[in-house]
Amino acid sequence: MDGQGVTRRKVLAVLGAGAGGAGAAAGTGSLGALMSVASARASTRVTPAGYTFPGPAPDRMLGLSPPVACTPGTRAQTAGPFYTPGTPRRWNLREPGTTGEPLVFEGIVLTPDCQPVAGAVVDVWHCDERGRYDNEGFRYRGHQFTDAAGAFRFETIRPTRYRGRTAHIHVRVQGETTRLLTTQVYFPDLEAANGRDFIFRDDLVMRLGRAGGGEWRGRFDFVLAPA
Repeated sequence: MDGQGVTRRKVLAVLGAGAGGAGAAAGTGSLGALMSVASARASTRVTPAGYTFPGPAPDRMLGLSPPVACTPGTRAQTAGPFYTPGTPRRWNLREPGTTGEPLVFEGIVLTPDCQPVAGAVVDVWHCDERGRYDNEGFRYRGHQFTDAAGAFRFETIRPTRYRGRTAHIHVRVQGETTRLLTTQVYFPDLEAANGRDFIFRDDLVMRLGRAGGGEWRGRFDFVLAPA
């Protein structure tokens, strides 16, 4: 009995203050059930931005072909001063009444050996069509998780340039067993503005084209180094 009691105390220490319900159940239930709850909580990993990994999203059926070769890892860049944690989980960032040009931003999250990272969090934010960031709410901010193919897709608008910066999209990406990547993605059709931006790097330029109806479609694949 003493051994079992010690084990229960250790388990309750793992569960923490929020485990009152489980602790009460332990009085009448099995120790094995309590241990299962503790194991599940211990295995749940939370990103530095505070998002819990829920597993892969449903298949988006985007049909994106993975690259033939991958880099050791996508270049990291500064998050800048306008990052906001705890964004809504959503794929549509477009605001009612916007005059910005519609953009689909999509891609695959991969390991350095080009394997998909399923269930990775992709957190994006950018300015609006006037070069303004929403620092009080979540306009043009959101996150989602990749599907089994490592794919993600956001519907948003093209951000514009603002003083000192070319147009760009901020991104934070992390898989359950990878390092956190914070970086920025750029547009290929803004060569003059890109050239004046001291943060800009060529290897962070998306592939960009027009889809049916004139909508912009940009793709960038992120490669994450292991944790």
